[in-house]
Amino acid sequence: MARSTDTRSRVLEAALASFGGRGYEATSLDALATEVGVTKQTILYYHPSKEALLDAVVAAAAHDLAATLEEAVVGAGPGWARIEAIVRAVFRLALRRPELLGLLRELTRLGPPHATRLVEELEPLVEPAVERLDAEMAAGRPRGLDGRLLLVSVYSTVVGAATEVEVLRAVGIEPSLRSLAMRRRELLRFLHSALVPDPATPAVTGAGR
Repeated sequence: MARSTDTRSRVLEAALASFGGRGYEATSLDALATEVGVTKQTILYYHPSKEALLDAVVAAAAHDLAATLEEAVVGAGPGWARIEAIVRAVFRLALRRPELLGLLRELTRLGPPHATRLVEELEPLVEPAVERLDAEMAAGRPRGLDGRLLLVSVYSTVVGAATEVEVLRAVGIEPSLRSLAMRRRELLRFLHSALVPDPATPAVTGAGR
């Protein structure tokens, strides 16, 4: 059983790297089998088609992304600390596992039903992180904002930064960790300005004033 689980995991990791790097259409099961060191029939034993393999990769990627968000929120303090923890955690994930961002971009390009599949997989997994953020905002620690919109903003910025990395490399410029760190600081500065109340600014207590 352990050997079977290990083989399946290696197939999923290889497929994730290929789908996220070369793209769905450019990925062949024969090439994946050679890379993993198994037969094509072994892959088809676990996943009866390339589309089924993509679905499995999406499910695994969604779980990893949601686990990253949940761990960041649970381990952080209240208020702004939780939002900052999410941003830092997602950027760390982008550095550690860039193939995940590649997969997200590829799913966006493919559109439905594959992009829809990611949303369906993420929905129940991201919900705890969204609820904690909404609770913080309801308590008045950061300014009120839809928790989902906040996560989308972080996601869009990180994916955009990863895309910039690919563009730089395409024109012969090797990106640095410093450039990604700068993007992270920019996002944190923007979110802090938008969400953290300025103590010098009086609160608005009535509508239309």
